[in-house]
Amino acid sequence: MATVNTAWDHVSQNIFKTWVIFFFFSLFTVGVIYVIARGFGYGEMGGLGITGFALIMAGVMNFISYYWSDKIVLAISGAKPVDEKSNKELYRLIENLTIAGGLPLPKIYTIDDSAPNAFATGRDPKHSAIALTTGILQKLNKQELEGVIAHELSHIGNRDTLVMTVVSVLVGTIALLSDFFLRSMFYGGRDNDSDNKGNTIFLILALVSAILAPIVAMLIQLALSRRREFLADASGVLLTRYPQGLASALLKISGDKEPLEVANRGTAHLYIVNPLKGQSAIGSPRSAGGAGWFASLFNTHPRIEDRVKALHQMEGKV
Repeated sequence: MATVNTAWDHVSQNIFKTWVIFFFFSLFTVGVIYVIARGFGYGEMGGLGITGFALIMAGVMNFISYYWSDKIVLAISGAKPVDEKSNKELYRLIENLTIAGGLPLPKIYTIDDSAPNAFATGRDPKHSAIALTTGILQKLNKQELEGVIAHELSHIGNRDTLVMTVVSVLVGTIALLSDFFLRSMFYGGRDNDSDNKGNTIFLILALVSAILAPIVAMLIQLALSRRREFLADASGVLLTRYPQGLASALLKISGDKEPLEVANRGTAHLYIVNPLKGQSAIGSPRSAGGAGWFASLFNTHPRIEDRVKALHQMEGKV
């Protein structure tokens, strides 16, 4: 297999892997909903009907999240708007990078926190926003800051907010249905007559799915989140043509021991580096060896070492 070296190679590979994961996750979601529906006792056509209804409801929730999630995240983070007058240097820096990337200028926000970090949000490039902490503006040099901003603009250009919103709603749908099924089993709310309520095989499959599917769905969601970070790194390099800037920024941000006060587990995946210092997505400290590999499955972000290594491979090849 050919070695992936250039930024274009990394972008192509990460786009392909993202959509492969997304495709199989969609099939997984449909399969889980169908099996649980059959476990409730619906026949073949009834199971398909319930599956269709669940997907329609997921679409409605996606629509709501699509239009309102950015405002909620910015409010939770205490982000304050910035214009050309209040921070001309930052405004011009972002403006130049959007021109290079062929993107509309996003709304710019700052978060009053000395911990260095940043995130992007918004339903599409025309309705997007970038938020940077005051700490990242103070602690990074211009080239490092360009790398971070280019990474966040790439999230906007790649429509990562849309992808992750859809995935989050699908994960939530699986979790709700699984919980409802398990509660119905526990409280005896089902009629076990196989003639009317499905056969034993589907009942067993539904029970196994209800227990395992939410965990598997979360792992797939986190894998997709990590893949989008790799993609944004590579896409950002195509804007700056300087991988070392972003690599240096990642090392500085991850090396800063100060936790971000406004971050929480619900918003941690948005930031360029996990703001919950030394923790995985489920809040467990990282460890070494096999246990460390297992813990990494629950991380919202790839390891900094892996991201920096990938960036170094692009040096002189963009």
